Amino acid sequence: MSAHVLVLDPDPAIQRLLLQNLGAAGYEASCCASAEAAWLLFEERLPDMLLLEWDLAGQSGEALLRRLRAQGRTRELPAIMVSRRSLEADKVLALESGADDYLSKPFGPRELLARMHAVLRRRAPQPCLDAVQLAGLRLEPGTQRASIGARRIALGPLEYRLLAFLMGHPERVFTRSQLLDGVWGSHAVLDERTVDTHVGRLRAALGTSHQDHIETVRGTGYRFAAWPARPRLRWPSAA
Repeated sequence: MSAHVLVLDPDPAIQRLLLQNLGAAGYEASCCASAEAAWLLFEERLPDMLLLEWDLAGQSGEALLRRLRAQGRTRELPAIMVSRRSLEADKVLALESGADDYLSKPFGPRELLARMHAVLRRRAPQPCLDAVQLAGLRLEPGTQRASIGARRIALGPLEYRLLAFLMGHPERVFTRSQLLDGVWGSHAVLDERTVDTHVGRLRAALGTSHQDHIETVRGTGYRFAAWPARPRLRWPSAA
């Protein structure tokens, strides 16, 4: 899937130019003209990168950058200031406000694309691709596959991430709120019972042989138990 770039610029000519060049380079691109419009779009979907002008109606691009970096959901959003302003003081202020790079207009499309590629490389997470094995379960981060022995476990993306998170911290107890932050992200606005629903789906997928590894800790939350507690056998009483 191509990266989605949001162009935030009040000039329709600049919007058309950037849309054309970004599309030709294989990016999915969209435009808006104000910080307020951008925030409405952020509520629906975060882009993979933001290209923004400093001089916007209402909230400035520099103020928007500070707002982005102050909120968990948008703190890591890659952002390049693409502005008419070319003074060194403006560039320094934009970078101090949270811009990953600064490009003064006019500019060449090749330079813009090169700077975008550099920022996306720096911002890209470097996941561990080594397989994780614990308690008979095997996770393959590179392919996001899970298995028990030779049996492949059919997991949805959220169930996989939930299992990977818990297996990455065996025996540690997490509250529902902590799991929402760790698995869904700190930007998620969800009821904590959402965790219970996905834990139920995860246990069902693991089956009777391994579902007990996802332990409920009463009054707290959940943990991955490498050695789950087994119910004690109840011997029949003497007649």
